[in-house]
Amino acid sequence: MKKIYTIITLVLLSVSMLNAQDNSTKKADKQFSRLEFVKAADSYNKLIKKGKSSDYVISQLAKCYYNIFNTVEAEKWYAKIVENSSDPDVIFRYSQMLRANGKYELSNTWMMKFVALRPADDRATTFMKDPNYLPKIISKGKRFNVQNLNINSEYSDFGGSIKNNKLYITSSRNTVGLFDLGRWITQRINYGWNNEPYLDIYSFDITESGSLINEDYLNSNINTKFHEGITSFDANGTMYFSRESFFENEYIKDPNSRNITSVLGIYKLNDGDNNVIGLNINSAEYSVKNPSISSDGKTLYFSSDMPGGYGNFDIYSGEIDEEGNINNVKNLGQKINTEGQEMFPYIGNNDNLYFSSDSQLGLGGLDVFYSRNVDGKWATVRNVGIPVNSNADDFAFIINEVSGEGYVSSNRTGGKGSDDIYSIKMLEPICDVLLTANIFDAKTKETIGSAITSISDSKGNIASTKNSSDKGVSEFMLVCQEEGKIIVSKEGYNSKIVDLKVSNEEFRTIDIMLDPIEKIIVAEKIMLNPIYFDFDKSNIKSEAAFELDKLVQVMNKYPEMTIAIESHSDSRGPSAYNMRLSERRAKTTSQYVVSKGIDPSRIISSGKGESNPVIDCDKCTREQDQLNRRSEFIITKGNPMIEVIEN
Repeated sequence: MKKIYTIITLVLLSVSMLNAQDNSTKKADKQFSRLEFVKAADSYNKLIKKGKSSDYVISQLAKCYYNIFNTVEAEKWYAKIVENSSDPDVIFRYSQMLRANGKYELSNTWMMKFVALRPADDRATTFMKDPNYLPKIISKGKRFNVQNLNINSEYSDFGGSIKNNKLYITSSRNTVGLFDLGRWITQRINYGWNNEPYLDIYSFDITESGSLINEDYLNSNINTKFHEGITSFDANGTMYFSRESFFENEYIKDPNSRNITSVLGIYKLNDGDNNVIGLNINSAEYSVKNPSISSDGKTLYFSSDMPGGYGNFDIYSGEIDEEGNINNVKNLGQKINTEGQEMFPYIGNNDNLYFSSDSQLGLGGLDVFYSRNVDGKWATVRNVGIPVNSNADDFAFIINEVSGEGYVSSNRTGGKGSDDIYSIKMLEPICDVLLTANIFDAKTKETIGSAITSISDSKGNIASTKNSSDKGVSEFMLVCQEEGKIIVSKEGYNSKIVDLKVSNEEFRTIDIMLDPIEKIIVAEKIMLNPIYFDFDKSNIKSEAAFELDKLVQVMNKYPEMTIAIESHSDSRGPSAYNMRLSERRAKTTSQYVVSKGIDPSRIISSGKGESNPVIDCDKCTREQDQLNRRSEFIITKGNPMIEVIEN
């Protein structure tokens, strides 16, 4: 049932999308366009049994199963068309279904094909930063105890918010009549999407022992014959919840099929009042849903497919004024939102943001992620890990960050219904460390503002970059027990790389001293850390580029300076070959410097082959060979240190 809230504003099929249909698919296509995916799947299956298994029919059938999250059947039917498909969405969905079914290696193979087709897509760039991320998530171990609640039904049950010792959930259980239009309806009609009853809001009393009793179907001010969804409360007891726009007689009508579809809005009911009020951010053109109120009651977080977002659904925030209006609505940005779907935000006691996404790096389907706001910006998104997350959809996560108790919803295997609610208890903290880097001038001991500060992982991938504040401070949120580097640079200073090993401490402070750039001028040479090359290679590596950027800084500061670059090889291979190799390395090095804007006339490059090793050895080790493969930088003119001595 979660899928209703995922794609309830699904764009209805246009005539151009139905070109592949004929009269035989008319019934199935109509059911599909009305979002009756269970019935549509049955109709497409009947066509296939009759031998009418065109790519169009198979594609439509795969979409039906995808929309109702029948991952096994969706994978099966996507597999029949994906080999010959160049549609990135088909390939991405097939990869998703493989991942949801635990076939991670094959899922990665198809994700690489998706990357090739859409390299700039957020989902592609996120994946390429760490394509082998799954072992990291799993290796973190189980930080929560997860238990299926005894209140779950055979239908869809999800969500969970607590107010005054009551748990409020969303459910499609068909056990209570509905008072509507002046009469009791003893049985509600089913929703065509998944052939389950419409969603309503229920409450349960929480006993001192934590048991849930006294199921209560909320009154007709809240529940209607249409969908009601996720709830959130402010400190005054005001309930915010999602509702389908049919209740307000608002819908989108497709001019071709004459089908109508609703959107979702957020409504509120003040404590002690009977008047449900729609928020001013609601629209007949798009959905707003999944409300979450900050602990101070001043900010509403929600998800929406409003125009201008990054994907299908994005997460937004808005300020709540004294009149209850929502102002200054902001998209939370690309750190949080992707070209996929981000939904079910929950803002914790400490203003940590938890949400679900199908396109951040997860185990399959929707996973729960979290981030913290540091310096007004969201930190790198983290996966909450197992067992909160599974290879199915995991969503509607809430937690009391003081007690460590909360709830998560999931359609994972082993549940009682299509979606179940699980209680969670934190066993170990979701471990993040706030790293504070203080940047100083090593000579004057004064702080350095606007220093470019970056964090890289153990593979050298840059995870985050920001400028230090006026007080020389840069802050980053890092994962415990991870290794990486902090890289700091500033015009006029010698850039520095510092190794990091993050402990389990909640806070860590590191002082980084930057030397003035002149510090690397020693006698007649520019003393960089060694520019090493791989065996038989002449290309510039990332470590070499970092060092050569220092040379560029010096030459920019002293425009009269000229440099001779000498490259040396090891003694492996014939001498003549080594001479040619060292010449290529010298030329590559000089070309890199020129590419940064230095006039070529200021650089002379030459290869020295194996003639002048740092370590003279007959049978050199690999380490000795690498030391001999190097470049040196000799000042031939405009040495500022000599001018200082002469003056």
